[in-house]
Formats: sequence, C-alpha cells, structure tokens
Amino acid sequence: MTIRKALHAAAAELADASDTPRLDAELLMAHALGVDRGSMLLAGLDCPVPAGFAGLLARRRRSEPIAYIVGVRDFWTITLAVGPGVLIPRPDSETLIDAAVDHFRGTAGPRTVIDLGTGSGALLLAALSEWPEARGVGIDASRTALATAAGNAARLGLAGRAGMLPGGWEGTGEMFDLVLCNPPYIADDAVLAPDVALYEPGSALFAGADGLDDYRRIAPVIGRQIAPGGVACIEIGSSQGQSAAALFAAAGLQVALRRDLAGRDRCLVLRR
Repeated sequence: MTIRKALHAAAAELADASDTPRLDAELLMAHALGVDRGSMLLAGLDCPVPAGFAGLLARRRRSEPIAYIVGVRDFWTITLAVGPGVLIPRPDSETLIDAAVDHFRGTAGPRTVIDLGTGSGALLLAALSEWPEARGVGIDASRTALATAAGNAARLGLAGRAGMLPGGWEGTGEMFDLVLCNPPYIADDAVLAPDVALYEPGSALFAGADGLDDYRRIAPVIGRQIAPGGVACIEIGSSQGQSAAALFAAAGLQVALRRDLAGRDRCLVLRR
C-alpha cells in the first residue's frame, strides 16, 4: 500500500479516537519515516508504507496521545521531548508567555525567571529562548518531570542558563523578575477525553472538588517571589477567571485577566 492510501485508511480508523484524524495519521506516518510532516508531504505520498506505521496507528487507536507516541511537542518557538509521567504542553499555555512579553515590552526583559511546576520545562525554556540574557530555574515535585525538563534544557542548549530543582509552590525563597506557573486546576469529578484521562499524570491535572486547591496554596506564597517591577503569569481554567482571581486579590496582589486566542479566560497577570 502507498503512503497516500494508508493515510486515507488511517484517518478513517481514527475518526472515533481523535478530533484531528488526518493530522494524527500524517504525524504518525512522518514519525515512522523518520522525517517531519512537511518533508513527507513535499516528498510525495506514493512510496511504500514503512513497517513501523501499523504499530504507531494501533497505539493511537487506543487513545495514546500523539505527543507520547512521537516523543515531542512544539511549544512557542521550541520543540520539547515529552513522555509518560509529564504533562503535554498545550498551545493555550503560550498565553502566559504572551502576557510576559507584553509586560516587558520596551525593556531589556526579565533577568531572572522561575517556573513553578515546570513539568517538561515548557514555560521556563520558552522564556529563556525569548530573552537570551535571562537565567532561570524550574521547580517540580516530580522526579520524572525534572529529568525531562533537564533533558530538554540540554537539547536546546539552555542547560547553562536553566536549573531544575525539586520543590513546591514556595519556590526557592528568592525573588524573580518573571514567575510562571501552570498548576493543576481541573475539578476532581471532571470528565476528560480518554487521551488525557488514561495517559497524562493526574497529579498535574486535578486540584480538588472545585479545581482551586492549588491556587489556595499558591496565593499566599507567590507575592514574595515577585521582584520589584516583576510579574507573575499563572494559568487558569476557562471558568476560573473570577474565582481564582479573587484568591490572589485577597492575598494583596494586583490581578489582571488575560484571554487565550479562543477568547477564553486563561492567565492571571499578578503584580505586587
């Protein structure tokens, strides 16, 4: 079978397992070929199907996330390695970097950055790629996440400017020009898509009955981590604009709401 026919058949097979079956099929085929999707499409689709494609397709039919199957995910201007045990970066989280860019526009940018709950290192490494003079630290309670983030820093040539440390929402005890945080914010009883519910780490997703438990822990400690003139950008769920903001306002912080490209509440911008 040619790649062209296999892609058509695979898209039909994935119709019930994915919202983007054709794209998924193309990404899996490119991975099996060892090339990127664009190169595959430009090279033509009339070559034979590589042997490994069937196995990749079977994994996706079982709802395994594409990012875990191919091992990488693009975020901001960088490509990150991801795998089981680490939350997959979402485009919505780029809203935090957008907010930081706006805050520091017209300046030299932040010199110091901390990413609380760094996961794959996505937010920290995106910030360091944006501001080449900045240095930062990623904090996480998960050893798997810290190893993944450190590996990503090394692959991106950022290991000399990015440290990864075990810890929690209280950070390092120091102040930073830019504080980034994407905490768990999903209610415990929320129904999630199978590729999320079955594969991604629950510790990075769920935050109590109302999804606000981690914000309650973060609000009292984050203010003292923001340096004078600095900013904290905190991801929130699309229905948490008022409820999460109230927690940070009660802690004495100035709070502004930032929406993502779909117009949904996505980021709280905090100042002292």
